This record gives sequence, structure tokens and C-alpha cells, in this order.
Amino acid sequence: MSQITQDIEMIEVAKSAAGAPWDAINPESAARMRAQNKFKTGLDIAQYTADIMRADMAAYDEDSSQYTQSLGCWHGFIGQQKLISIKKHFDGKTDRRYLYLSGWMVAALRSDFGPLPDQSMHEKTSVAGLVEELYTFLRQADARELGGLFRELDAAREAGDVNLQDRIQDKIDNHVTHVVPIIADIDAGFGNAEATYLMAKQMIEAGACCLQIENQVADEKQCGHQDGKVTVPHADFHAKLRALRYAFLELGIDNGIIVARTDSQGAGLTKEIAVVKEPGDQGDIYNSYLDVEEIDVADMAEGDVCFNRDGKLVRPKRLPSGLYQFRQGTGEDRCVFDCIEAINAGADLLWIETEKPHIGQIKEMMDGVREVHPNAKLVYNNSPSFNWTLNFRQQAYDAMVAEGKDVSAYDRASLMSAEYDETELSASADEKIRTFQADASREAGIFHHLITLPTYHTAALSTDNLAKEYFGDQGMLGYVANVQRKEIRQGIACVKHQNMSGSDMGDDHKEYFAGENALKAAGEANTSNQFD
Repeated sequence: MSQITQDIEMIEVAKSAAGAPWDAINPESAARMRAQNKFKTGLDIAQYTADIMRADMAAYDEDSSQYTQSLGCWHGFIGQQKLISIKKHFDGKTDRRYLYLSGWMVAALRSDFGPLPDQSMHEKTSVAGLVEELYTFLRQADARELGGLFRELDAAREAGDVNLQDRIQDKIDNHVTHVVPIIADIDAGFGNAEATYLMAKQMIEAGACCLQIENQVADEKQCGHQDGKVTVPHADFHAKLRALRYAFLELGIDNGIIVARTDSQGAGLTKEIAVVKEPGDQGDIYNSYLDVEEIDVADMAEGDVCFNRDGKLVRPKRLPSGLYQFRQGTGEDRCVFDCIEAINAGADLLWIETEKPHIGQIKEMMDGVREVHPNAKLVYNNSPSFNWTLNFRQQAYDAMVAEGKDVSAYDRASLMSAEYDETELSASADEKIRTFQADASREAGIFHHLITLPTYHTAALSTDNLAKEYFGDQGMLGYVANVQRKEIRQGIACVKHQNMSGSDMGDDHKEYFAGENALKAAGEANTSNQFD
């Protein structure tokens, strides 16, 4: 017996017990509404999606071709459209497709202060608010899709088409939800470990099953692709990892997922000298990467900070800002160290922020991690901050040089130029970009690939093109030819924007509540009928 049939029977029992006041209640209508509201709380969503991610992680361990993907989003409508499109283009399935909630986009597009840099200056609650908003829109997509199936079922009944009724009922009984896991960026925790814990609870209660946190100093936080990043000793970072775990456990999401991100590859600064409890511990190794000079006690100046290293007094080099610097060339070793220790502290997935998309570089670091943790898995930022065309054309150029091919027709420093678009080098680079995710997942342990800011860039590009046409010679044709006509021919649901906003669902409810007295919007005069 299907769930909706069970619900109809249960509601019929309740209706019978309530007597005459419930005479106008239709149990099937109520059961339909219940089906359209599958997830009652954010914690229901967090548990459901955590189970999905855990299963996907296990599948990836068995077969690295089963990697997962997501696109970053900054509004519920954007997230909804992604999932609607995924279901439309991939046989109604959402397997291994997630959403990514980017702290960068929250800062740039969601703050009451206006556009902000990615420095954790935006409101803490705006992140949890976006998680809740995303799932509100995804749940509405479920309700809208099921509502359409219910209307089709009613029409099939009226026509007496039993076979069609059975097919539609099967679609209803096996409906695939638009609700998928969200990997949510909590930056560096927005304060101390207690602040991190409190913010994590809000995000989990909103539905987040996976939280990503980075090892930068919270009040010095920078975007991972900018300069000036300052990391913290492992003891500080691991306290925040444990804060996230406690938040998950308190709320009953025992299999919640933590992504530990290290920015050490590009971060040359630290705010603290780590505490050393015994030789060779985390603090000792962390400090071993500091750029220091050996001094005599007599050479110490007022205010100098010095410590003992192997029986010698050393002074770490301190900048005018008061920060300490690491030795040049230690970034990748520190990344490996960070990742190993993060897993030891309870992280489920890792994130290494790099300066370019280069499989060899990522693999080298992950090989070091996997010597200790063979099943270590990465979340990797396929970032728009990389110039993908230039990077991969340069990689293709270097490969041609290594193979002894003639590269005299190319200027390596100018490979972004359109004059190279139709060349052998360009074709080779584009093929490497196309297969980057599969190749990196196979060779470098990347479980999840995401693009942080795709819809930020697509919105800018499409708006630029529309403005150029509409305010130029094309006038209204600029909109019709380049937007609406394409929406119609590509089957974009938003061409019926009234339906997308919930108008038809509202009509259904009016009929449930008022019967024949319902005043509905979807009559003959509704211009949306022009798109049927």
C-alpha cells in the first residue's frame, strides 16, 4: 500500500471520529496536502540528506567514478531552478547532485550592509536564513510538481482512462523529491568555538546536513583566493570541529558531515605560536614551519617572543602587524599536516584551497594524506577565481614542450587570446577541462566537485546581454528572441511564472476549502494559457 493510500485511510478514520463538523473535509485532498509537505522540519531534512551524503561517500570509496557535484547559490529560487533542471535533464533523478551555499555569495549578495568582501563581516544569521530559504523553495518545487500530477490524475479519472490513472499514480507513489544535501559554508566559525557551535545549531535546524569550516583566524578571515590569509594552530581549529560535532549530536543528526578546509597552501601567516605540550606534538610541528632565526639571550630585544627549538633559542620573524610568517615553500607540507590532523579530530571530508586547478598538485598533497588515512576524500572548489582557459592552455603548452612538439606558433603568456580558440592546443586544453572532475576524482581523491559562484556570473552575463539588446536597436525583440522564445522552446518552467509562484497550488487549496464557491485564477482569461 502506498503512503498516500495509507494517509487517506488514516484521515478517513479521523474524519469519522470527528463527526458532522468534518463532513466537508475530503480525506484524499488532505492526504495530497500531506504528500506535498513531506518534510515537516529542518531537522527532518538534515537527517534525510545526511543519509544521502553518507551513502554517496561509501559509493565513492567503492568506485571513484561515483563522485558528486554541486553549484553555488545565493537565493532559494536559484537553488530550486537548478534542481528542476536536473530532474528535467537527468531522467527525473537528482543522484549525486547537491547544492553549495557559498559564504562569499552571502557576503556579496545577502547582507544588510550591502555588497561585502568575503571576510565574515556579514550577519551570522543570514547563512542559516539562506539554508532555510533554499529548502523552502525546494519543498515548494515538490508541492508544485505533485500538484500537477494530482490534477492530471483527476483529469484521467474524469476521462475514465484507468491505464493512465495507474501510470500517474505510480509517478505520485514514486515521486523523487527536489530536496538534496546542501554543503553550507560557516567560514571560520564567526568567533570562538562557542559562537561556532551556536551558529552551527541554527544551520542544522534550518536543514544543513554538511558544514564546511576553514582554519583561518575568524577576525582576520580572507577569501581563499586572496592574499593575507592567517591560519590558526590545530588546537584552536579542532575545538571548532568538535563544536560542530557536538551541535550535530545535540540535535540528533548523529551522521552529520563536517568538511575541514585548510587554506595553508596559500596562507603564509599565523597569529599565534602554538602551545607545545611535548616534543613532536601538533603544536611543535606547527611551530616547526615558522620562519625563525637563532639568537643569543643577549640579543633579545624588549617585547621579543622567543622559544626553545632543539635546545636552541629562536625568534620567529614577526611582521609590523604582529603576525608571524611561515617559511617560504612550506604550504603544501602544511596542507598535508592540516588534513591528517583534521581527520584525527573528527572531520569527515577535507577541502584544500589551491591557487590553480592542477590535478598533479592536488594528487601530490592527497597522496601524503592517504598514506595515513587511505579513505581520505576531498571537496574541491572548481572556482571561478581560476582562469580555467589560461591555466589549462598553459598546461597543454607545457605538455607539448615536454613531448618535443613545435610550440613556435604560441605565446605562452598570451594563450587566453581568441586567436588560439581553434588550435590543437586549445582543443587539448578544453578536453582536459571537460574531464577535469572525473580525472581528479579518480587520481586525487576528490569526492565532491563544486563551483562556488556560478549563478553570480551567469546572472551578470545574461543581464548584460539582455540590457545590450533591449536598450539597443532590438528593443522588445531583445527580450522575446533571447529570453522568452528560448524559455518556451527549451521547456523552461518559469515561462509560466504564475504557476512557479504557486498560483495553481493556491487554486487547488481554494477548491479544497470552498468547493464550488472557489474563485480561481486559472480560468480562460489567464494569459499563462498561451504557453500550454
